[in-house]
Amino acid sequence: MGIARTHAVAMLGLTGALVEVEADISAQLPGMILIGLPDAALAQATQRVRAAATNSGCPLTVHRLTINLSPAALPKHGAGFDLAIALACLAADSTVSEKSVGQVVHFGELALDGRLRPTLGILPGVMTAARLGHTTVMVPIGNQAEARLVPNIRVIGVASLREAAIFHGATLPPIPVEAILAATVPANLAAEPDLADVIGNDDAILALQIAAAGGHHVFLLGPPGAGKTMLAARLPGLLPDLDPASSLEVSSLRSLSGLGLGGALITRPPWEAPHHTATAAAMVGGGNGQIRPGAASQASHGVLFLDEAPEFATPVLDALRQPLESGWISIHRANAVAHFPARFQLVMAANPCPCGQYGAGDLSCTCPPNARRRYLARISGPLLDRIDIQLNVKRITAAQLRLATDTQRMTSVTARKRVVAARAAAAERLGSTPWTLNSQVPGPWLRGTSTRLAPNTTAGLDRALERGGITMRGYDRVLRIAWTLADYDGLTSPGPDQIGHALYLRKGMTS
Repeated sequence: MGIARTHAVAMLGLTGALVEVEADISAQLPGMILIGLPDAALAQATQRVRAAATNSGCPLTVHRLTINLSPAALPKHGAGFDLAIALACLAADSTVSEKSVGQVVHFGELALDGRLRPTLGILPGVMTAARLGHTTVMVPIGNQAEARLVPNIRVIGVASLREAAIFHGATLPPIPVEAILAATVPANLAAEPDLADVIGNDDAILALQIAAAGGHHVFLLGPPGAGKTMLAARLPGLLPDLDPASSLEVSSLRSLSGLGLGGALITRPPWEAPHHTATAAAMVGGGNGQIRPGAASQASHGVLFLDEAPEFATPVLDALRQPLESGWISIHRANAVAHFPARFQLVMAANPCPCGQYGAGDLSCTCPPNARRRYLARISGPLLDRIDIQLNVKRITAAQLRLATDTQRMTSVTARKRVVAARAAAAERLGSTPWTLNSQVPGPWLRGTSTRLAPNTTAGLDRALERGGITMRGYDRVLRIAWTLADYDGLTSPGPDQIGHALYLRKGMTS
């Protein structure tokens, strides 16, 4: 009779915790018991492990097996513990080396024939193992390329339990098996939409560049066919490539969501555009068992686009209010709290009324005034107050179309260079602070003694505040936009022109 230990990782949100998998063989009635707060999928591991071990030529002992997942109070989810459980049981029976098994962190779900299936969340799981001081991990061969994205860690890819047992010292002849590979990630051959495709709407094009330069949220209001969706789809192309930390975070979220990575990290900002029937759990994350990230987290460091925003359920929209301020989503359950990053740029698009023709000019609106008010009132005032740039988008005319045909329009590549330069200027100015983008800077700092603008510069903004045109939060957001405009124009600080332009972008107001 013996006891052996190995390690696995339990994911909770984007962070993980190391789990010690203990197996004990005793002389009690035959059986196999799994304890340590497993969920339903993990509780069924006893059947999978016993069948996989038998079919791999290394059957488990007929004596009583007790497997403990420690810490016992930590919830464990999914079938990714199968390999660790099987090897701990084999080590307790001296089929494999107890010392070798104890030095490796194991990931993988077992098929009944003993092969290993690819597992979700390998990248954040291996990152957790490395952060906690482990240097060697064993993963299914289908996850090997993803696991090797984590630097300074040895990755052992195995196709079956028999192969894993041989690595840990079992005296078994190797038998080749057909490895179960992860689903092929299709190459994204489609180029990002180009800003040069947009005709007319010069104000909206400039607003989009300002939003990209400062990380500002955007609300586009206009009739159908005005180009709101077309504009929004071009925002990710204006954003710079992800830095290494952001790339790891975005790639980890993609891995945790069950989307393949292939053998490379994500380097471009993500784009998420959920349908208006999405639930609050689909938007911010959740789930009955393991807590999964929602669209807001998957859009972190990228763009979350809500087309036809008034058609979303009001509670779903309001669920975004807290992430817009904090950049994080915390999902609470009775026995656990999961945290996900949510540093996204929100872009909302809406028609001015249910029929969409109000203010279009070419067709008359058939909606009564109270219907128009109710339609836009579905987007709550507190949510709109958190949107930095609020712009009316109009349909282009035939004259604008003819003029645009003969005009050289700005491309996304050219605009991105200006955006990168503006972000670099902001990062240099904010170098001694914890912020890098103007949209992250709090109002008290902008109004502080070292950064306060002269009264004659903010005179128009002060008048808008006095007459109730903007709130105090709106006041601070206008200052943020003004600083972004200054960075975009290559100025050291905003002037009256930048304040006036920022006020127009915020509320369509003039100073």
